[in-house]
Amino acid sequence: MMTTNEFTHNAVLLTETIDGVITDENGFYIDGTFGRGGHTRELLKQLGEEARVLAFDKDPEAITIGKRLEKEDSRFEIHHGSFAEIAAVVTAKGYEGKVSGILLDLGVSSPQLDDAERGFSFMKEGPLDMRMDNASGMTAAEWLAVASEEEITTVLKVYGEEKFGLRIAKAIVAERVERPLTTTLELAELIDKARPVKEKHKHPATRSFQGIRIYLNKELDDLKACLNDGLDMLAVGGHFSVISFHSLEDRIVKKFIQKHVKGDDYPAGLPVLDSQLNKRLKSLGKAQKASAGELDVNVRARSAVLRVAEKLA
Repeated sequence: MMTTNEFTHNAVLLTETIDGVITDENGFYIDGTFGRGGHTRELLKQLGEEARVLAFDKDPEAITIGKRLEKEDSRFEIHHGSFAEIAAVVTAKGYEGKVSGILLDLGVSSPQLDDAERGFSFMKEGPLDMRMDNASGMTAAEWLAVASEEEITTVLKVYGEEKFGLRIAKAIVAERVERPLTTTLELAELIDKARPVKEKHKHPATRSFQGIRIYLNKELDDLKACLNDGLDMLAVGGHFSVISFHSLEDRIVKKFIQKHVKGDDYPAGLPVLDSQLNKRLKSLGKAQKASAGELDVNVRARSAVLRVAEKLA
């Protein structure tokens, strides 16, 4: 197995994300998705001596890297757990309603994809794992061995947006009668055979692997919790700076911002003043995508979308 030092990670939309999140050079900031620390390190570079940065990550390898950074920079601290725990952790530290900015870089990281042992990649042979925290919870192989055809279909369709979810689920259930699915390539090849139509420029297993990964790691539920609780943790004037990589994530972020930009929903025609609508967010600019220059050096940035919003109340 490769060590954490053998994988490189280019932080996506680095300048735009850091510019979007900083509101006070000596403030308290959250990086909800530490990964290999690219965004956090750049954030620390631009902050003052009195600033603090608290990072979250489920991945034990990310925590190892974060612990090293704690020793290098006293302004930094890392918490092993999901960003869905933001309210409990921040409140315990006495920063409820005082956070200057929250940064999220969603989804699976390049080092996790590149390490075949983690089981995220359908391009490399490895154990069928897919857990962000590979020290706890059910692996993809374990779940596929016991999930019903209906459950698998739902996960593939809802979280993977895979229209051939039922066909693939039937193939998985039939296959496991003969032998357990234990590796990434076994599953990828089975999906390839089960799908009657190939998508241009997309591997047949892309959607299914995404769906299983999102479901196992509760990614969308955690995102909703982090956004809702994070809004309460932010100080007035504090910023969300959130990078999404697929439509399900981005839809949640976009709708969350729109909801709080609009404010309370009253019946049409009701005489309500704008000041009474409890508008809690202001959207800062349009959604941003990676530049051509960034895509030249990091093709994985092609689907990244950055949204920035400011807390009003």
